[in-house]
Amino acid sequence: MVGIFSLVTGWPGPSGFGSTSTAEQVTQGIDGTNLTAIITGGASGIGLETSRVLALRGVHVIIGARNVKAANEAKKTILTEIETARVDVLELDLCSIRSIRAFADNFVALNLPLNILINNAGIMFCPFQLSQDGIEVQFATNHIGHFLLTELLLDKMKNTVKTTGIQGRIVNLSSIAHTHCYKNGIRFDHINAKDGYNDKRAYGQSKLANILHANELSRRLQEEGVNITVNSVHPGLIMTPLFRHSAVLMNFLKFFSFFLWKNVPQGAATTCYVALHPRLKGVTAKYFVDCNEMTPSSYARDEALARKLWDFSHKLINSVSKP
Repeated sequence: MVGIFSLVTGWPGPSGFGSTSTAEQVTQGIDGTNLTAIITGGASGIGLETSRVLALRGVHVIIGARNVKAANEAKKTILTEIETARVDVLELDLCSIRSIRAFADNFVALNLPLNILINNAGIMFCPFQLSQDGIEVQFATNHIGHFLLTELLLDKMKNTVKTTGIQGRIVNLSSIAHTHCYKNGIRFDHINAKDGYNDKRAYGQSKLANILHANELSRRLQEEGVNITVNSVHPGLIMTPLFRHSAVLMNFLKFFSFFLWKNVPQGAATTCYVALHPRLKGVTAKYFVDCNEMTPSSYARDEALARKLWDFSHKLINSVSKP
């Protein structure tokens, strides 16, 4: 009840921010001029607002996007408002292992540091289909794509930490929908099966995977003694292009629950807060809602499930990767 009250009223939590706080407000006064960030899906929706606000704070933003034309238009929009913004675009299709590897190679070739990785892109409530690599498309895009991308960029971030002394931060965009997943959390034995597929639970499964990935990666980095934090966030309910597969249903629900929905600047706030705010230094393996730490589902806190997903993800990628 407290969570619903805070969401409806915008009452701030312990961080001093709440559901009505915007990305600009939660990053006010923060200087990011010595930072470089990659934002997947940074050309539209809350990804675009995240890109804009980080650029506003001086961060060098690299937008990873499947639609390069749209991403370049987004870049122009940002530069029109912020003449000093540093924004670059690289092609990235998270549904393609080949594209992910090419993106990582292209980024490394730029010889830039990597301080922040925001795994923002995603798809939602899709009819059953397989990616070009033969993986169920929501799991492929929302989890496997980001899992592989993070792994390929991790050495770059570790080197940046070592040479600059600045803590690295990885942010996974999850969702409250992680609570609405399949029985036992992840359908390991039927991940690509059409039988039993449910578009809503498949989305919830992928968002659960985002939290489990963040937690397990955080555990491994802490064991190594690496100064990189990994957290996950729920941005809130925002009407964005993510809802293109269920726009009629979402508009109907929004009519009856208008007080629960955020605008885009509010939706990007938690991501920007976790990515940039000095208060989050050293905070890792946490789940944030409305810029405040919250407790996710029991599945999301299951360490054995996180380790199983880690191993499963590696095996899945290896099984579909071309030599």
